[in-house]
Amino acid sequence: MGSNVEKIEKNVATIKIEVSGEDFKKAVTQAYQKNKSKFNIDGFRKGKVPQKIIEQRFGKNVFYEDAIDIAFPEAYLQAIRDNDLEPVARPSMESIEKIGDDGLTLIISVAIMPEVELGEYKGVEVGSLEYDPTDEDVDAELTQMQEQNSRLVSIADAKAKSGDTIVIDFEGFMNDVAFEGGKAEDHSLVLGSGMFIPGFEDQLIGAAKGDEVDVTVTFPEEYQAEDLAGQEALFKVAVKDVKVKEMADLDDEFAKDVSEFDTLEELKADLKAKAKEKRENALLEEAKVKVIDAAVESATFEIPDEMVQEEVDKSLRDFEYQLQMQGISMADYFNYTNMSEEDLMGQIKEDVNTRLSRDLVLSKITEVENIEAGDEDVAKEIEDQAKMYNMDVEKFKSTMTEDQREYFANAVKRRKTIDLLLEEAKK
Repeated sequence: MGSNVEKIEKNVATIKIEVSGEDFKKAVTQAYQKNKSKFNIDGFRKGKVPQKIIEQRFGKNVFYEDAIDIAFPEAYLQAIRDNDLEPVARPSMESIEKIGDDGLTLIISVAIMPEVELGEYKGVEVGSLEYDPTDEDVDAELTQMQEQNSRLVSIADAKAKSGDTIVIDFEGFMNDVAFEGGKAEDHSLVLGSGMFIPGFEDQLIGAAKGDEVDVTVTFPEEYQAEDLAGQEALFKVAVKDVKVKEMADLDDEFAKDVSEFDTLEELKADLKAKAKEKRENALLEEAKVKVIDAAVESATFEIPDEMVQEEVDKSLRDFEYQLQMQGISMADYFNYTNMSEEDLMGQIKEDVNTRLSRDLVLSKITEVENIEAGDEDVAKEIEDQAKMYNMDVEKFKSTMTEDQREYFANAVKRRKTIDLLLEEAKK
């Protein structure tokens, strides 16, 4: 076997692969053994027809297609090793230059790992990663806690306002004819929530218990029920109750009821600490994205289309599988989200390009900066992963493959590389 790279353009290598006559004959014989039971020739039992007889009857090339499939994998892997290439997609057959008793010569193309030329990746401006929470931060958290612990109280003479909950019976009519799906009883609706057709909730503001209101709306043009889309409809609505949120006073009793603290001041101090931690974590993540994307923007590289497409196909398969696990088909997803297949593919391709660009540049920085993953670092990474999934650490380690260990080592190196970028950033 032999091979040579004929050219590399836009990170796609064109390779000539040669399989000797002896090796190709062996592949043809294997193809014969695989397929001999498929041939019926008078005078021979099924599966016992000699190879030469089959070739005389059906042509010398009758086993060539399977023989190529048998000979190619080993020849391809040898070519990759001999030419020190790193493929990033499946190879494509370009042509067959020679095939027969004197051997096989193939021309293939394969996308290879792109070379990255780094630009300036140190000294990126990220701003301060520290945050001093304000009273407004604490007040917002307290208000949310009040909302979560509020209760709805019926008010007999109240006129409904935005934020109130009304209980209604309604029925929809189009041209004085009730339409399917337009009727409900004892339906709770929060005014201002936007859960109903635009304009529906607005017309119920000011209504009180016992009122009957005619609500006229126009269904959106993109409404999922095609027979209603863009059509005007009249809903006859009976208001059966108006409920107002009643929220607890902010005092020590409230703190005791909703937390482990005895006083409101202790609760506020805890909320302030958590607000600080939450915001600083967010600032840290934003800074990570900023330094990585700055490194990507300053680098020079070209991702082969084949590499992108392979990742797009994988991402699409994974996405479709996730939908299936939820009992949702792709057709249903497009219907629910009002998104086209073209929109989804464009979004996935953009995400793939971003991810590949970041991976390539970070890997190059890891290489240039000689960043390594020590045994202790990898062991801790594995331990953290096991704890995350509530698994016994030693059992988790004992079942790991070398590829999985390599994955954890790469995760450590990636984290250290990003830490380096943050350390070198301007804050």
